Amino acid sequence: MSASRLTELLEAYSRHISTPWQQGLAGPQRLLFAVYDKTSERRLRAQVDEFQMATEAAGHGWRVVDLTDAFPRWMCKVRYRESYFEEPEMLDGYTTGEVKAFVDDITDDLRAQLAAADDNTVVAILGVGALFGVARVSSVVNRIAAVVPGRLLVFFPGEYTRQNNTYHLLDARDGWNYLAVPIQA
Repeated sequence: MSASRLTELLEAYSRHISTPWQQGLAGPQRLLFAVYDKTSERRLRAQVDEFQMATEAAGHGWRVVDLTDAFPRWMCKVRYRESYFEEPEMLDGYTTGEVKAFVDDITDDLRAQLAAADDNTVVAILGVGALFGVARVSSVVNRIAAVVPGRLLVFFPGEYTRQNNTYHLLDARDGWNYLAVPIQA
């Protein structure tokens, strides 16, 4: 994705975020996915401040949570981490007890950020690509959707297919159907 495509994504976001917010929406309807090409992660990170400026220009607050190093930070707290370093396949499958504990840890942190926000604030999540192969973004999003007071913006490196509302993190084959509002260039 070229810099111009990221500019188009920012413009699409600016248009969306500046429209009056409908009140009384269900949690999943408060979610926004800014979908961009996975090769543009560094470029997007360099422009996050512009998303903040667009949000604040529209009269909303802004908070950002970066999940890029969530897994290594969590792994440092795991009692049996040496076993996982010796046999990393023990974490395969997204369903092991430890992976569930990791998702619990992430969602606890996100819930705290959401609790500190009000109904006029965008909480933006960066670094969801770092979850790939360890935890599913859908697991995290599904656990916090009901407690989003304002809007939750997920910077999503991957693809969105409009015909069946399917998101594919890092262009992976298995995607998931979700009702979040997609924002694309």
